Amino acid sequence: VGDTTSSSLKAALDALFLKHGLSIHRVRGQGYDGASNMRGEFHGLQRRVLDENPYAFYIHCFAHQLQLVVVAVAKCCPSVMDFFSYTSMIVNSVNGSCKRHDQLAQAQQDDLVQKLETAEIFTGRGRNQQTNLTRPGDTRWGSHHKTLCRLHLMWYAVLEVLENMSDDATNTSQKTTTRGLIRHMESFEFVFILHLMMKLLGKTNDLSQCLQKKNQNIVCAMGLIQTTSFKLNEMRHQDWDELFEEVKAFCLQHNIIIPNMMEPLAIGGRSRGRGGQLVTHLHYYNHEIFNVVLDQIIVEFNNRFAEKSTQLLRCIACLDPRNSFVNFDINKLVELAQMYGADFSKYECRILMDQLETFVTETRADTEFFSCIDLGQLARWFKQIGTYIF
Repeated sequence: VGDTTSSSLKAALDALFLKHGLSIHRVRGQGYDGASNMRGEFHGLQRRVLDENPYAFYIHCFAHQLQLVVVAVAKCCPSVMDFFSYTSMIVNSVNGSCKRHDQLAQAQQDDLVQKLETAEIFTGRGRNQQTNLTRPGDTRWGSHHKTLCRLHLMWYAVLEVLENMSDDATNTSQKTTTRGLIRHMESFEFVFILHLMMKLLGKTNDLSQCLQKKNQNIVCAMGLIQTTSFKLNEMRHQDWDELFEEVKAFCLQHNIIIPNMMEPLAIGGRSRGRGGQLVTHLHYYNHEIFNVVLDQIIVEFNNRFAEKSTQLLRCIACLDPRNSFVNFDINKLVELAQMYGADFSKYECRILMDQLETFVTETRADTEFFSCIDLGQLARWFKQIGTYIF
């Protein structure tokens, strides 16, 4: 198309339908990428199609939706944005040359040997194999989870490489930058957000990996979405104390100063001298970071995975014929018929429940009958019959 506005795309779509003798009123679903001209709620292509045909339900790629949820959370407050900026700078600095990479691997090996000798960790197949920091991808937030976990595990090794960089720096700018990275790494705020984001990305990582599988089925995906939503709400209301204790234990282990949680603190970006608002450290970390991040991801999650689209897929998933129609749910299939009012009249929806009950009973009986047959013998019979026919 020469123009990518939603109106031009709709005109091109209409022309294509006309060329092939198709009607847009027969469409029962549509899906596009996340660009505003495609999925826009008021003026996007999906809205223009829905205005003409309300049964062409729009469902955006769930894997992409989840990525957008996490991206929105990473930008929800200045402290989290700063954290990811500094993390990216740390990873780029440590992986900036082969020499630094080798130093990191050696420092990590020395740290592992020391921990093995003191029985802090144990040997085993697949354990203690992290030797480098992976660069996080801008569009793959699973890579951010891996980066944060490795930064957590290789803490001493990363600090040692940064200290070597500061000592070997040939100019003031590089020395100042490296010292700044060390100072931020060893701040309570950096450690707190590190543990918070590891927990948060860990809860969404399984769902992200699942939604990207080509052989994933709708039933499992819907179940994981519900489970993830439940875990996020549970974390919001129950996990503060556990997270805070983990952060304090990490700080004590690595000699990081833990501030007095009752002392006043100026909210970021405000000057005390100009009357900036003062809150306690506890209020700042609990309400300004933890609650804000969790509230944001819960709201984004509910908005992106709208009840209309997820319920539609839950109903469609009931058509799965495997395991003697174990997922068959008559009420949801009747609800699915009601959603597509253009295909089922009120009378048809009313008698559908009885018809479905009969269908399931007969189908399961047939399945049990075929399960008793020797499939090898059946194949030989069909082969013999085919020989006679042809």
